[in-house]
Amino acid sequence: LNGNIVLGHADTLDTVIWYSDLVQFTRIADEVEREHLLGLLTDYAAPIVESIEEHGGEVLKFIGDGILAIFPDDGRAKAPSNALDAAVAAAGRVTALSETRRAQGLRTTDFYLALHVGNLLFGNFGSSKRLDFTVLGPAVNEASRIGGMCRSLEQRVIVSSAFAESAGPRRRDLVSLGRYALRGVGQPQELFTIDRAAAPIVPVRPLG
Repeated sequence: LNGNIVLGHADTLDTVIWYSDLVQFTRIADEVEREHLLGLLTDYAAPIVESIEEHGGEVLKFIGDGILAIFPDDGRAKAPSNALDAAVAAAGRVTALSETRRAQGLRTTDFYLALHVGNLLFGNFGSSKRLDFTVLGPAVNEASRIGGMCRSLEQRVIVSSAFAESAGPRRRDLVSLGRYALRGVGQPQELFTIDRAAAPIVPVRPLG
């Protein structure tokens, strides 16, 4: 917002929404000592954040073990392609990290990712003493619901039908998973994932 910190000031933004979180983090948090848990969080956040930023995305916040980021529409319809490239890069880096940690006898995890598109309010919200710079809108909640389907569908990455429609030539890299009802969303939606023939996205691996 170019330094504008006025409470309640917001702009509308058409954007790709990235919502990711770590696999079985609640279980890991119960089983790993706190100092090791912080190291795990830091290790796994780094490759995901680097992948997002290298492909034109902006991380807005960390929500526990989750990451909320956006890829703003630059007018050339590149945001969906950038987000897909970031997802592939993050998957490769996280897989390599897990192999390194496993060789060191350290706990490993993986990540689930939802990609969606929507129109959001982007700005400062809160009280006179505490502002939070974030995005608001139904699309954020829908992205979270889509992310929640990753485990049951055994997919590392799931994208919405709206994302698929906006993907342009990259639509050919996506394959349908079928239609599903999402909690809090009025109509069932068709969900997609990245075709393994198009990009090296592998299924989430067993944790160790």
